[in-house]
Amino acid sequence: MTDDYSGGYRGSNRGRGGYGGPPRERRGIPLSDLDPALTDTSRKVIGSAIEVHKALGPGFDESVYANALKRELEVNGVTFVADHKIPVKFRDQAVGQSVADLFVGDKFLVEVMARPGEVTGYDRAAVRAQLKAANLDLALIINFAERRLKDGLVRVLNIEKINADRGVAPGEGDYDDHAEGGHQGAEGQHHEFDQH
Repeated sequence: MTDDYSGGYRGSNRGRGGYGGPPRERRGIPLSDLDPALTDTSRKVIGSAIEVHKALGPGFDESVYANALKRELEVNGVTFVADHKIPVKFRDQAVGQSVADLFVGDKFLVEVMARPGEVTGYDRAAVRAQLKAANLDLALIINFAERRLKDGLVRVLNIEKINADRGVAPGEGDYDDHAEGGHQGAEGQHHEFDQH
């Protein structure tokens, strides 16, 4: 990614929530504000995804990447539940369920994608809804269809829960989701993931 843009990415809706309209400032919650065990596990998942992408590259069906990621997580000792069912409630009554691709370490969700193009605002909203239903802080969207995996990694946060846990009033500390940044990947390599 080059630094020669002003207010967004040319020819895309990045920086605009995927919906068009004027660019908006993107701020992120520092990883240091999240549970260290959560960020440590997310680094392991990202490192595993990087290894899968290095070996397979883009172009396969989502199920191929999901299966390869599960194998790599097992090799790295990361516990997970595949196809995790999340009950959805309305006024304290069950009205259905949503299914997350992976529920990792009883801590966060992972959505596996293999679709050309950037992660959209709708993709983020769907994962954010799962986070709220599950009462979790973090989810990762991993789109293996990108030529460089870092372009397909997005961290989605349950801002309301995080702010409530931090004692921040609603609307005060609102942050947007952003691509994963500065994680240690496989074999201790430092990976810079673009912010958008």
